[in-house]
Amino acid sequence: MSFFTKSNSTTAKATAQPRQVPWVEKYRPESLDEVSSQDHAVSVLKRSLESSNLPHMLFYGPPGTGKTSTILALAKQLYGPDLMRSRVLELNASDERGIAIVREKVKNFARTTVSTPTAQTKKNYPCPPYKLIILDEADSMTQDAQAALRRTMETYSRITRFCLICNYVTRIIEPLASRCSKFRFKPLDAGDAISRLQDICMKEGVKYENGVILSVLQASDGDLRRAITLLQSAAKLHGAAPLAANADDSARQLDTRPTEVSVRSIEEISGRVPRDIITRLIEAASNRTGDRFAKLQDVVEDVMLDGWSAAQLVSQIHEELVTSDDLGGPEKNKIVAAVSEIDKRLVDGASEHLSVLDLMVKISDIVTAK
Repeated sequence: MSFFTKSNSTTAKATAQPRQVPWVEKYRPESLDEVSSQDHAVSVLKRSLESSNLPHMLFYGPPGTGKTSTILALAKQLYGPDLMRSRVLELNASDERGIAIVREKVKNFARTTVSTPTAQTKKNYPCPPYKLIILDEADSMTQDAQAALRRTMETYSRITRFCLICNYVTRIIEPLASRCSKFRFKPLDAGDAISRLQDICMKEGVKYENGVILSVLQASDGDLRRAITLLQSAAKLHGAAPLAANADDSARQLDTRPTEVSVRSIEEISGRVPRDIITRLIEAASNRTGDRFAKLQDVVEDVMLDGWSAAQLVSQIHEELVTSDDLGGPEKNKIVAAVSEIDKRLVDGASEHLSVLDLMVKISDIVTAK
């Protein structure tokens, strides 16, 4: 065999390995029908799709609720995969946020002539006579850049439509927001999110314990993108394990038999504090016997030495106590006020250990005063 000829085994190995794609991209909606939990926005956009007459749009709502996926699915249905390359410009405004970007990239694309679709593309897709500019994370744009964008939107509205995407609509200047049709994207319904995650698990062959899907949803806090990423990380963690240490060197390879994804592994990957640690802190704060402060100090010190994030601890303690049936309204009000104060201190850079200890002492005073 020639030295320069690739062996059949190498070729077969190359073709056997599929291209690895993040599940967030792999399961991104291809059409508006696949977008879940955003019924109002989808129904309005479908009507606009039928008339092929889109307004300028402003999508706003929490992260991971499908804003970018929705506009990309709409663009695919408008132009098709071939025409999208010349008709759609997608920019992330958090990276390119200055006035120079508006004057150069955005303005140059907005004023270019609309490309002519092929007969086949025109037969299969609406192909309206305008281009689409998607500005993701537009709330990160400077005030000057937003002001400059107003004029560009007006001047080239005949051949260009804009879609601004943001998390906080209040950071978009009013003159810009008033030029757009607003679409609010709400956090995903738990039922829709669960069915979506279960569908992905089934397609990817992921085995999991009871409670894992709910744990993923709690850790992602309504962000489906984060939930899918967590699920993929956990699946990778449980998808391959090394053979025993006494295995023969020639047999030392990966055992690809998957194990079940556990709730504990989800907590570890997401950085969420295990429930038993939160319970331990609250029980120490609720203790009415002996030297309360000394016991509380010991528990807080043990937890902080384990390296848990103070912000995550405070968030989960707040979550646990506010939903507790054992506390009344007045006690919960005082706890929320104490949590707010500690959260501000942590943002300002205060000591994590002292802040958590101070919070637990205040909670102890509130809980034991009943």
